[in-house]
Amino acid sequence: MGSRVSREDFEWVYTDEPHAARRREILAKYPEIKSLMKPDHNLIWIIIVMVLTQLVAFYLVKDLDWKWVVFWAYVFGSCINHSMTLAIHEISHNFTFGHHKTLWNRWFGMVANLPIGVPYSVSFKRYHMDHHRYLGADGIDVDIPTDFEGWFFCTTFRKFLWVILQPLFYAFRPLFINPKPISYLEIINTVVQITFDILVYHILGIKSLVYMLAGSLLGLGLHPISGHFIAEHYMFLKGHETYSYYGPLNLLTFNVGYHNEHHDFPNVPGKSLPLVRKIAAEYYDNLPHYNSWGKVLYDFVMDDTISPYSRMKRPAKGQEVLE
Repeated sequence: MGSRVSREDFEWVYTDEPHAARRREILAKYPEIKSLMKPDHNLIWIIIVMVLTQLVAFYLVKDLDWKWVVFWAYVFGSCINHSMTLAIHEISHNFTFGHHKTLWNRWFGMVANLPIGVPYSVSFKRYHMDHHRYLGADGIDVDIPTDFEGWFFCTTFRKFLWVILQPLFYAFRPLFINPKPISYLEIINTVVQITFDILVYHILGIKSLVYMLAGSLLGLGLHPISGHFIAEHYMFLKGHETYSYYGPLNLLTFNVGYHNEHHDFPNVPGKSLPLVRKIAAEYYDNLPHYNSWGKVLYDFVMDDTISPYSRMKRPAKGQEVLE
């Protein structure tokens, strides 16, 4: 068992997040990066293929023994479903159809949401924009764990449980930190998703439904790709708020590992983030980064000095305009 980590270890900061200043400096030196700020229409076809792939998988598992349903849910379905949540991340930035077709992106997000099994895409968009605008802001950025999470999940075993239960905390944390009025698009997202789930159950049976939901739960919990949840903003080094990952799993995650680059340039789609790093190499090559999300998960669980409190947190200024 690890030792307890107290709330005093929460890193309160009173300076602005670093990304806006670095963005201005980089654009002044490399204005050509502005040419990368455009939609990636290839995402549309990639996402459609991913959805169809999972539909085929639903059919293939419907008559398997339960042990194989769970096996394929973890080995295959989890990878597709986690990747799909990051496709929804791309859609939330309007990279599929562009900013001039905002509503098209929201509808397409609901399509991408289908294989995940839980309505997610519209709400994610609302909260994720706050995360970019007000990184680490107390009571606004729901990527910051609650005080309960930091207080309770403070030992090796409890942190291990926290990693397993990450999808539940990400789902319910907004209700406690920054609840928002339900929008009509969220209602539509929910109705569409529940209708789809019912159809899967009635047409293909309970095993296909379990495969779908288990793939999401397992893929967003104790899974190598889930290392990005912790790698992105947890302080393994004091004073460093955001970290990039340059390993092979970026191929499955739309380059979400390029996280410093993403926060510096949230209008650049994932496919072009490696080019941002190449153009402005002197700004990124010397920043702390990771090459293994699996190691990030291991270090988070085993290192007694790291906990859900290992985040930079800023007091809200009271002038924020929320999504």
